[in-house]
Amino acid sequence: MNKNLGSTDKAIRILVAVLIAGLYFTNVISGTVAIVLLALALVFVVTSFISFCPLYYPFGISTRKKNS
Repeated sequence: MNKNLGSTDKAIRILVAVLIAGLYFTNVISGTVAIVLLALALVFVVTSFISFCPLYYPFGISTRKKNS
């Protein structure tokens, strides 16, 4: 598994996950929308920590800086 997430991409994913969690815990979002967004937030956190996004792989996308 090759890493394909750069530091900016990881930071944005974590920020979005924290934002979604904040909206949920302040009861701004609820119901099915909340469940879907929390699942997305969980995926963002996991992919950030492992530095790999499975959706980027088939398209050859990488936001990681190249080593010279």
